[in-house]
Amino acid sequence: MVAEQNTYTGSSKSMKRIGSIIHIVAWGILFGIPFFFTGRENESVTIESYTRFVLVPLSFMFVFYVNYFILVQRYLFSKQTLRFLLANVILIAFTMILVHFVLQFIPDYMHEYRPHKEPPMRNVVGFFFGNAMLYVLVSALSVAIRMTDRWYKTEAVRKELERSRSEAELQNLKSQLNPHFLFNTLNNIYSLIVFSPERAQDAVHDLSRLLRYVLYESSHSKVPLEKELDFISNYVELMRIRLPENVKLSTEIKRESITGVFIAPLLFISLIENAFKHGVSNNKPSFINIFINVDDGKLICRIENSSFPKESKDKSGSGIGLFNLRKRLSLLYPGNYSFTSEQRGENYFSELILSI
Repeated sequence: MVAEQNTYTGSSKSMKRIGSIIHIVAWGILFGIPFFFTGRENESVTIESYTRFVLVPLSFMFVFYVNYFILVQRYLFSKQTLRFLLANVILIAFTMILVHFVLQFIPDYMHEYRPHKEPPMRNVVGFFFGNAMLYVLVSALSVAIRMTDRWYKTEAVRKELERSRSEAELQNLKSQLNPHFLFNTLNNIYSLIVFSPERAQDAVHDLSRLLRYVLYESSHSKVPLEKELDFISNYVELMRIRLPENVKLSTEIKRESITGVFIAPLLFISLIENAFKHGVSNNKPSFINIFINVDDGKLICRIENSSFPKESKDKSGSGIGLFNLRKRLSLLYPGNYSFTSEQRGENYFSELILSI
């Protein structure tokens, strides 16, 4: 959790650094425009000409960052649109008047020998209106960038909260699964005590090994597939010792191509528990077939068993296992799994396929 938090903070700082570089490059290009055209028609950049030119980008920068750091934060984010518009009208008018006033004190050597004629009033109005539109565009660009930046930050926070919520929900589901697994296993051992106390003692010893995996190994978000398959094999053997003779148990757990494969722990145990719970009859022929294999980048767990539904008064387990499994799959493998669990005639069929 701490490592992920540090990663998130580092990513946020990286985005800020990239944003700052983009600002510097954009303004650098704007301020460097006069130098891109030197040498054409004997034009050269003088201190006076560049000073006159640079006033406009400086005024754009002033309008841009007053909006970016002050007006958008103070008025738009608090939904005071009218105040924001009024503040921008005052800001743009003040900036234009200030630029016009400062330009009066900077000599224009390029035009001082040309005949000076007062332009018509409509041209003056059009000139100021055109400039005002440029400042409006600069202000709008500032708003767009600031709002986009805020959206990215809000989205990052939302994803972080969603990730934290998912982790908390997974932890809650896992904490429910552990006692559920223990509850079902103890029920099996309890029934074994009646007709074979010695085998029940061995079962308790086997159970301790299973619990060691459940309590320690399964605390990780991912475990090696090989350890998960060992856990399943041990669990099946623990269940086998109490099966009546009329039950046929078939397991086929292939271990080829599993090196380096990691999966979320305890995904299959609910399906296997249900097979033993609902697929076994003490006096009728019954069967359980368990097949697990890795093939073409997919982990396949297929279980088929005879179906002997419990009576409604039997509350052992209460169906919490399959509910938790569906929830965990939706959180851990969204869009990367296929899960089927259904009655097929007199048998029950379950299949879980994971993309790994």
